[in-house]
Amino acid sequence: MSAPQPETRSLERRMGDWARARLPYGLAELAMFVLKQGWACLFGGLLLGAILLSKAIWQADWPLHRYDALFLFAIATQALFLWKKLETWEEARVIALFHLTGTAMEWFKVSAGSWAYPEPGLFKLMGVPLFSGFMYASVGSYMARVIRIFDMRFAPYPPFWMTLVLAATIYVNFFAHHFLPDIRVALFAATVLIYGRTRIWFRIHDHDWWMPLPLAALLSSGALWVAENVGTRTGTWLYGGQNPDQWVSFAKLGSWYLLLYVAFVSVTLVLRSALYPAGQPVQRYPRQAR
Repeated sequence: MSAPQPETRSLERRMGDWARARLPYGLAELAMFVLKQGWACLFGGLLLGAILLSKAIWQADWPLHRYDALFLFAIATQALFLWKKLETWEEARVIALFHLTGTAMEWFKVSAGSWAYPEPGLFKLMGVPLFSGFMYASVGSYMARVIRIFDMRFAPYPPFWMTLVLAATIYVNFFAHHFLPDIRVALFAATVLIYGRTRIWFRIHDHDWWMPLPLAALLSSGALWVAENVGTRTGTWLYGGQNPDQWVSFAKLGSWYLLLYVAFVSVTLVLRSALYPAGQPVQRYPRQAR
């Protein structure tokens, strides 16, 4: 697993030292957990910020469409991440794969009437603005970065082939349920059966913490549901029959929960060293005395 850049490590260490000098251990760990999570989802945060800002200031008579500005902003942000080594090229290739699979799903879902992008744009193909693929890329970016930033380890990890089959089945079901029975309830059960014993071990400073992987996926899907509401409240995209002032259906939590497994398995294609199969001891970090 590639290590964070030295300057990033130095910044994290200074922030942690500042928090631990002023807060009890538990509160300092919580504060650093929140800050590191924010740092991990930087790409997605910048994209959401651009969506909000562009909605607030954009004028219909400007020569550049808002969707096109978001597309150019996303490309520039991705280039900046690679230039500043916030993502490695190896990670970027896998994130690009999730970007493409997400865009393919966008084309299908928009053509099926599941949701729509109501504004005009030059960089718009088959009704889908090209910046939309970067929304999926931001999820992949978060996963790659959060694994490195928290030095995550996944144990006991299920057989890798099984995770590939599950991810592929989830992805296919997003298309197939328009023609065949929806098997998402079975897929929910499969995620728990396959990953139910898997713990995410992570380190904030000098101590290991852990969380069940399905719980982490559920919490992450909640954050993505909030981001969905930012998108619909700004009219950037709308679900079929939805008004901009309506909340996104809670059913979308389930959709994001499942799609997160597709993103996670895509990222593990290059972060295999973080996976500890059953029977392989995972490296632990005991808490040090202050």
